[in-house]
Amino acid sequence: MAVSKHLLYELSVQSPKWQVDYLPQFHKWLTGRTAMTFREDFCGTAKIACEWVKSSPRRKALGLDLDREVLEYAGGVNRPALAPKVQKRLSLRRADVRTPTREKFDWIGAFNYSVFEFHERRELIRYFRAAHASLNTKGTLFLEIAGGDAFLAPSIEERRIKVPGAGMVTQAWEQQQYDPITGRNDYSIHFKLPRGKTMSDAFVYHWRVWSIPEIRDALAAAGFKKSVVLWEQEDGKGKPTGEYLPAENAGHPDFYVAYVVGVKAPN
Repeated sequence: MAVSKHLLYELSVQSPKWQVDYLPQFHKWLTGRTAMTFREDFCGTAKIACEWVKSSPRRKALGLDLDREVLEYAGGVNRPALAPKVQKRLSLRRADVRTPTREKFDWIGAFNYSVFEFHERRELIRYFRAAHASLNTKGTLFLEIAGGDAFLAPSIEERRIKVPGAGMVTQAWEQQQYDPITGRNDYSIHFKLPRGKTMSDAFVYHWRVWSIPEIRDALAAAGFKKSVVLWEQEDGKGKPTGEYLPAENAGHPDFYVAYVVGVKAPN
């Protein structure tokens, strides 16, 4: 049975239930409101948007992406897997996230480092302004980012995942040489399937690796009244715990994943 690269991506990279259960708690803390409407930018297979509408009969979502192929997968595989009543609360649209939507949302999310797709500050601000215009008054924009020396150095990291119907698959995350003058780097995801089959360069990314201060400055320039950094906590041995808390200072980890949250109108 042929295995879709999109399914492999979901199983090896994404954690939609965690994001749907956890992040809206910060939205309520920052705004005093319970989020009901969600827009997933750079939605890909819209797995997070699907999880959002599944989680409550009151919740609605819109997924935006420019890639026809991945939207066809989202609309042909993930959306039909939802109950008919749930499907009605999920919309998918091929659109540029730098253009505001007619609809307004309680929160918008750009996950898996998607904001790094913008290489110029003016384009970054343009996106933030469009998101700002697409949010309700008490709205939030969640940006998942990564950084640290280990995120910039050439390397290949492998992990094994179990794929239903296919067996064990090896995902390889490859990083190229970071350019400190342009702030850009190239990344790839490869898959090694059973019986010697491979998917080389299943996904390729050409990213501008924005720093947290640069992102916060751009959010302010776009009109967000406040920004908050959610920083992953460590246990007594210095290992990440998966728990995120607001922070204004941090140490110098070799690698980090953080969420920068733009708040349209703080509580």
